[in-house]
Parts: sequence; structure tokens; C-alpha cells
Amino acid sequence: MYKNLEPMGQRSRTRLALGITVSVVALLLGACASTPPPTAQMAVASSALTHAAGAGAAELAPAEMAMARDKMARANQAMLVKGHDTALALAGQAQLDALLAEAKAESIKAQKAAVAMQEASRALREEMARKAQ
Repeated sequence: MYKNLEPMGQRSRTRLALGITVSVVALLLGACASTPPPTAQMAVASSALTHAAGAGAAELAPAEMAMARDKMARANQAMLVKGHDTALALAGQAQLDALLAEAKAESIKAQKAAVAMQEASRALREEMARKAQ
């Protein structure tokens, strides 16, 4: 009735030990195979920040630029402590925030140019109407 309860044979213990060893090694290798440093994404995000600053985003879209700079600083901190997943995510967010800041700055500049053109057009129409009288 209880025949299967006898002690394990040498072969069974060896297989069990081998199975446990393989499992432990697989776990250790999985832990070592973390995300590589996102140096390319960090460079792209940094470039986006520089480009946005050059477009006047610091003055015209300060909130968006502040968010982008904050996220980039946090990404750099994450890189220092080998938090590559966090650094990758923050660099991507910083890049998007910088692109938004640049787009907002360009939009504000375009709006200002449109207002200036409308004002110049109005002044020209008034001048032409005055000369026509």
C-alpha cells in the first residue's frame, strides 16, 4: 500500500539536485541579464532638450521645459544607480516633453507673427484709404 514512500534512490536525488541547480542558475542569469544602458535614448532626449531650448521654449513654454529638464535629470540619476528601465522611461518622457515645449514655443511665435501681419495689413489698409480720399 505504501510502497512509494521508501527513501529516494541515488539517481532520483541526483536529478532533483540537478533540477534545483539549473533553476537557481537560470534565476541568477535572468537577474544578471538586465536592461542595457539606454545611452542612445538618453542622447536623443538630451538633443531634444537642446533643440527646444534653441527654439525659445525656456521663455515661451517654461512649464513644459521644466518638466522635460526634471525628467532628464531623474533619468541621469537613474543611470548612475543602474536603473536602466527607469532611465529609459524617463528619457522617453523627457524627449516628449521637450518636443511639446518646442511645438508650443513655435506655435506662440507663429501666433505672434500672425498678429503682427494682421496689424501691418490693417495699417496698410488705413494708409491706402487715407491716400484714396
